[in-house]
Amino acid sequence: MITTTTHTIEGRLVQEYLGIATGEAIIGANLFRDVFASVRDLVGGRSASYERVLADARATALREMEEVAVARGADAVLGVDLDYEVLGAQNGMLMVTASGTAVKLR
Repeated sequence: MITTTTHTIEGRLVQEYLGIATGEAIIGANLFRDVFASVRDLVGGRSASYERVLADARATALREMEEVAVARGADAVLGVDLDYEVLGAQNGMLMVTASGTAVKLR
């Protein structure tokens, strides 16, 4: 499965557009990680725990998007866009969405 943010793939032509494919991941922040991240913010540096969780959520959203595309018979997903949104009570959750156009290539 070719997944790209571009709208074309060099050397390949789109044979058929199969619609928009999407994937989502919603993660909740736990209290321990929040406290640790706050301490890191106070003393400087990056929050490795949040970075790992964010990377996992992004990978999940992309994987789900690709699964939707494969189910439609796609060879690739073009124009992939990733969005991040904070939601829930007291902004306690993070939603990552991936979307793109599923296509069949020649």
